[in-house]
Amino acid sequence: MLQDQNRRRFLQATGSAFAALAASGCMRVPVRSAAAPGAAPTTTLVPDPAGILDLPPGFSYRVLSRLDDEMSDGNRVPDRADGMGCFDLGGGKLALVRNHELSPQHDNGGVSGKAYDTVARSLVPLPGGTTTIVLDAHTLEVERVYRSLAGTIRNCAGGITPWGSWLSCEENTDRANGRINKDHGYVFEVPADAGGLVDPVPLREMGRFNHEAACVDPATGVVYMTEDKQDSLFYRFIPAVPGQLARGGRLQALMLNGVDDTSNRESVQVQVGQPVAGRWIDLDNVESPEDDLRQRGHAQGAAIIARGEGIWMGDGEMYFTATSGGAAEEGQIFRFRPSTDELTLFFESTDIAQYSYGDNLCVAPSGHLVVCEDQYTDTVDNHLRGITPSGQSYDLGRIRIQTEPAGVSFSPDGRTMFMNIYSPAMTLAIRGPWQDLWNG
Repeated sequence: MLQDQNRRRFLQATGSAFAALAASGCMRVPVRSAAAPGAAPTTTLVPDPAGILDLPPGFSYRVLSRLDDEMSDGNRVPDRADGMGCFDLGGGKLALVRNHELSPQHDNGGVSGKAYDTVARSLVPLPGGTTTIVLDAHTLEVERVYRSLAGTIRNCAGGITPWGSWLSCEENTDRANGRINKDHGYVFEVPADAGGLVDPVPLREMGRFNHEAACVDPATGVVYMTEDKQDSLFYRFIPAVPGQLARGGRLQALMLNGVDDTSNRESVQVQVGQPVAGRWIDLDNVESPEDDLRQRGHAQGAAIIARGEGIWMGDGEMYFTATSGGAAEEGQIFRFRPSTDELTLFFESTDIAQYSYGDNLCVAPSGHLVVCEDQYTDTVDNHLRGITPSGQSYDLGRIRIQTEPAGVSFSPDGRTMFMNIYSPAMTLAIRGPWQDLWNG
């Protein structure tokens, strides 16, 4: 399998100059560090005649997949499309591995077969999991769509690995209760070239908590993870063998010098642009039967993050959102450099019209961030927001239906941005004059 070949290359390269494989899963174009200067583009969004997604002039989208489409395996496309990663399969083919944030009461699209868990005493798999879209990298024609993970709950976000797999994260900590048969709250690994349903193996030593997203530092193989709780922590998993997460490892949480709570909601403890030194503390009893991992970690000194969500690896640094952080409680973005263990508040919104409740994000080839908003009001639409390397926000898209954008990622050549519409589920491919946009 492609994943096995990539894993071997990863294991050979770990500890050397491996960062070339870094930034966006299948990205071959150079990714500039978002520490570089840059002014915000001036954008005017063009109304979409279909009433789905407004984009800047010259940009357009194609719908690759929709809710209830029949897939190649005979199942139907499930709803609630969330986090997603793009992978280069070789031979001019791409794979999009897409999460579905579904709970036990939701329709599972008719899936049967290998599953982590089933509903009560039935053999019906729980509806959460992933689907995979295989498409032509040049024409964007869809060649195959299939279920690749089943039997999980609320697969929210996750992350790409340098060895060609998607880490799908459960944002749920339900215990076996007669309605479901197993404990939940785990990370599952899905090879990009799985071809069908994978054997679902929970990566237990990565912790049982309200997982949101993950990213891998390609220089070390260490996995960094966020947690969607108001009192969440920032985690890292040091694998016993880099690239082989199922072989176990050590889970830690980030402690910050002089900072107990990064949210700035009651008192300002972190300043925009000011690095804060950190260190990591070991966590025990990581399967956390009482769902108290974050409380125990905080009692040991780990810093609180206000709803950690999307995370993405850039060039030697990663970025993650804190959805409800900030004095205005409209959201923050943090930058973390694993080489120095420094955390910096990169961006904090002061107004709902500027940026509100950032969730999934990715680092674009230009070094700009693309962030998906996840707020629901009667008066303000969710947007795709761009954030420049100097920390200025601008409009990149506007969702015209009452739902959220999710799962942004770029193709290997940087020409196409892929994105999900959460519900009713759609996956879009967006093309346009990216370089003109970023160069002003």
